Amino acid sequence: MARAVQTTSRNVEVLLVHDVDNLGQRGEIVRVKPGFARNFLLPQGKATVATLQNKRMVEKHKERLAAIELGRVKQLQRIADAVSKYSATIEAHATPENHLYGSVVARDISEALKAAGHPVEAEHVRLDGPIKELGMYTVKLKFHDKVQGEVKVWVVPSATSG
Repeated sequence: MARAVQTTSRNVEVLLVHDVDNLGQRGEIVRVKPGFARNFLLPQGKATVATLQNKRMVEKHKERLAAIELGRVKQLQRIADAVSKYSATIEAHATPENHLYGSVVARDISEALKAAGHPVEAEHVRLDGPIKELGMYTVKLKFHDKVQGEVKVWVVPSATSG
């Protein structure tokens, strides 16, 4: 048991320059055996020695990334709030029984919102399936893990129908 403690204390800290499978992501500081660092990670440029200066640089970089991410989340929340107050209208060709000849998909909703000045991409729109009938729908939007919203979508018959 004492030998295991002695072995772990001989590990060295390295700063990963690239993602390394089963070890860590770029920018992480990990503890590895000296031979693994000396014979593989350092010569292949996958890691560098985790000096005090390198550790400080990594922390500053992480703080900058966190600040950028926070700003991005706030901007996405503003977009979600604005979109939730809006209702999109999409014209579609339909039968007299209100069934659409085609369907309304995420791309159609995204284009309608973009035309109204809301920067919503198709991948933000969460539909259970394509919309195939006229009517009003509440469509979920997911901008980020922390930012979600909804938009009202009216599917109305096209003026050129009939």
